[in-house]
Amino acid sequence: MDSHNKETILFVDDEESILSVSSEYFRRKGYQTRTASTGAEALKILANETVDCCFTDINMPKMNGLELAERIRNHDNTMPVIVMTGYPSLENTIQTIKNGVVDFLIKPVNLKQMELSVQRVLQQRKIFVENVLLKKEVESKQRLEKLNRELMVKVKELNTLNKIMRQFTAIGSTNDVFKKAVDIACTISHADLTGFYVINDAVPEPIQVSSSAKSTACGRKPVADDAGAIEPMPTGKNYPLVNSKLIMEVVSDQIPLLISQNSARNGLPAEIKSAMMVPLKIRNKVFGVLTAIVHQGAKYFSEKDLYYLSFLAQSAAQAIENLALYENIYENLFATLYAFVKAVEARDLYTQQHSSRVTGLSIVLGQQLGCSKEELDTLNFAGHLHDIGKIGIRDDILLKPGRLTAAEFEKIKDHPVIGANILEQLGLWEKERQIIRCHHERFDGTGYPDGIKQDDIPFLARILSVADVYDAMASDRAYRKKMEDDVILKIINEGKGSQFDPDVVAAFNHAYADGKITQYMKTGEIN
Repeated sequence: MDSHNKETILFVDDEESILSVSSEYFRRKGYQTRTASTGAEALKILANETVDCCFTDINMPKMNGLELAERIRNHDNTMPVIVMTGYPSLENTIQTIKNGVVDFLIKPVNLKQMELSVQRVLQQRKIFVENVLLKKEVESKQRLEKLNRELMVKVKELNTLNKIMRQFTAIGSTNDVFKKAVDIACTISHADLTGFYVINDAVPEPIQVSSSAKSTACGRKPVADDAGAIEPMPTGKNYPLVNSKLIMEVVSDQIPLLISQNSARNGLPAEIKSAMMVPLKIRNKVFGVLTAIVHQGAKYFSEKDLYYLSFLAQSAAQAIENLALYENIYENLFATLYAFVKAVEARDLYTQQHSSRVTGLSIVLGQQLGCSKEELDTLNFAGHLHDIGKIGIRDDILLKPGRLTAAEFEKIKDHPVIGANILEQLGLWEKERQIIRCHHERFDGTGYPDGIKQDDIPFLARILSVADVYDAMASDRAYRKKMEDDVILKIINEGKGSQFDPDVVAAFNHAYADGKITQYMKTGEIN
């Protein structure tokens, strides 16, 4: 394919597979492509070649994507930079805006989404560059002011569309999508009232599941109560309802409806001045209708308002589809993982009981240390799977009734790496993989598999390590009976600063003194 008239795109990512797939896809689309695995390598390319657009990951060693974006902006402030990340946060979003990033994509990103983003930002750049050239060439102040006004309108429109897309990147549930949609609709259209109606084949009338009034969008009491329940659509003379017959007509026609100014022939209640209704489609089937109305003041909806509302409905539909896809993918992944665990349990019953107890003990210690809910959830996941790598250990070693030889113990030492690699192949989170890999590391650096020490060992792995050793000593094994608690406590405290993190040992001592450890071991319950 001819690439002489196509722009050059630079891809920067420390994952070789992403560079290879992205570069090949855009090359086949006719673009010229360059790749770099680090920020420093990218800057060398930019110093010697002309690049029109740059894709970069945020999380890279030495120079992250935001630092690279800042360097690029200082080098060429017309070059659009698109940031990709698997860990979206408000802090990252704010920082990207400060660094001049023009788009922000959340991994996993499909190639079509990347292509659409490139087309959008390159068009924006073309307008920007043309405007700069016109400032030098056009002598007519009137014409220049007109062009600037048009550019500002386009930038404002792009900002509105980007704002809509960003709002749906961190949605956790379908109900959140509904509520977010009506709130954004109320804000961008300056409506007095917006609502979302779900349409179901089994229900003859549309069901309203969320709404937002102008007072809500302005920061006063929301329509949803503090418990998260959705209140019915406000009614009465201040909040007239849209005719359900019109909603069903939109469902039937499957096209947006704009009634800019109400008249007796429109079928709207007389107190409604202006209304919009947009169908929300999932896989080409109408799932619901997003509505907006004005009933006071001098506001009337325009075609641009309808365009924004239609784009909003499309973004909401995509968010719902992504949620469903995400849930399905991870249900399958977790089912695969637990199938691995059951395979280990079928060989060694102790592993099942041990993993469950280590998980509970880790959570007790995590609570004692003030861990967040997210950290406790991570401990729960990693605890249950920390010995999953034993599936790769031979039965004659794993099930040996006596003590292991030095050579056999070296084989057993492979199980943290095997477990971490299993999770890596399934594309699961780095934090959980590192905990599983590092749960046999020692605080003084003499552990395995990597011999790291102190703060280089993930904090949650240091918690898991104490829980793992305590349960190993407090349980009957094939080659010995469980130890007495006073002996176990002595061993754990002697290991403070050498095998174990002193802070975790201190937390263990407090939890034990309060009876939390023994209560859990007896009842399996965590307070």
